Amino acid sequence: MTGPSVAGAGARRPLWLIIVACSVPMFMVALDNLVVSTALRTMAVDLDASTEDLQWFVNAYVLSFACLLLTGAALGDRFGRLRVFVAGIALFTLASIGCGLADSSGQLILMRALQGLGASAVMPLSLTLLAEEVPDKKRNLALGLWSAVSGLAVALGPVVGGAVVDGLDWQWIFWINVPVCLVAIPLALTVLRDSSLADTRLDLLGMLLATAGLLAVVWAIVNGEDEGWSSAVILSAFAGGAVLLALFVLWERRAPQPLLPLSFYRKRAFVFSNLVSASMYFGVFGSIFLLSQFFQIAPVRTPLEAGVLTLAWTLMPMFVAPVAGALTDKVGGGRLMALGLLLQAIGLAWINLVATSDTPYSRMVGAMVIAGIGMGLVFAPTAAVVLGSVGPQHRGKASGANNTVREIGGALGTAILSSVFVHYGDDRTAQGFVDGMRPGIWIGVAVVLVGALCALAIPRPRPEPGTPSAAAEERAPDRTPSSATP
Repeated sequence: MTGPSVAGAGARRPLWLIIVACSVPMFMVALDNLVVSTALRTMAVDLDASTEDLQWFVNAYVLSFACLLLTGAALGDRFGRLRVFVAGIALFTLASIGCGLADSSGQLILMRALQGLGASAVMPLSLTLLAEEVPDKKRNLALGLWSAVSGLAVALGPVVGGAVVDGLDWQWIFWINVPVCLVAIPLALTVLRDSSLADTRLDLLGMLLATAGLLAVVWAIVNGEDEGWSSAVILSAFAGGAVLLALFVLWERRAPQPLLPLSFYRKRAFVFSNLVSASMYFGVFGSIFLLSQFFQIAPVRTPLEAGVLTLAWTLMPMFVAPVAGALTDKVGGGRLMALGLLLQAIGLAWINLVATSDTPYSRMVGAMVIAGIGMGLVFAPTAAVVLGSVGPQHRGKASGANNTVREIGGALGTAILSSVFVHYGDDRTAQGFVDGMRPGIWIGVAVVLVGALCALAIPRPRPEPGTPSAAAEERAPDRTPSSATP
């Protein structure tokens, strides 16, 4: 049940303005997940940072973000989704200011962790607020446009990072968040309406167990390559995380208001959509991590030049995702996801087959376009199927769960493909890099194909003519949700 509206209960807002209000903050946090990577070498000099410090400049954000997504969604359900969304934007921006002012590695790592905390509220709630505000018949199109903005953040992360480092100082990768916040907060408060679940109590024990368990697992994933996957500390972290997550599941079975209702996992569409997300982020983002470096070494290019070359891949979802969102109901989300993952696998395999120490870019650009189209075919249908598989009151929790699985998949893919790379090659020469990259990307191809098979198992909802659900769809009004009970 939704709580009282905060912003203009009776006012109708243009669809494009609602999408912008939900997407701009999400763009900011998604961009910051990637933009730091291209500035690491400059940070190392200015802050006298060790290799371990550089890893934590990235991992501090990833850890707090991935581990607190469920909690961010739950806080929105309890205290108001818009309220927590805006608080997340504010915290993220204050932490960005702290990053820009940091003059030591310790300060920057702390501020990056606080950025991740703010982002953990922004990301799932941006999707939930969008689904709440948009009329049912336009929801999948809106999700496609939201996914396009997310894809744009992925595309621009390396480019923005390279441009800022080349033209300004590394601190500006954080200062650019401030004007975005100055626009995003009043826009959200003006355009969006608050909602919450009536009589909701926080599942505090569930939050503690889920956060601690995910923290242990994600920490083990991001540190596995450096510590050694078979080392005592990594195995202990995995074991401890598994025990905590098992206790979390046992508690959720009896919790009166669970953080993550286990009934979600009796829904085939929800389960397989999450498997699709995990496999896509594992294979694709692990591969992009290697390819972004490949373009800097074979032949030697600047980070900005390498980032620009990846745009043939990463910009495609911006154009494809809205179309995929509009087609989800007609074609079926599972079919679009399967096609998208198949195209990604073809693109990755093509790149792997032609990659050499001096491959002309012209031989790779076609593969990157195909992979990018595939990525765009997965983003929007996944969001639509995940939200459509649960009731309106559970969209926040479903979004938080899907984002968590996605981030863990990406972290695991980057870690495992990096470990394979180190085993078979090195980054001292172009040929050494290719030798290490090839087996890593083949693993990415295999995981993406497994995801395609999972996508084919997603059922396509087909209400029978004359049933209440079909009749309800036919007479669904074009409206935005109000504070009334759904």
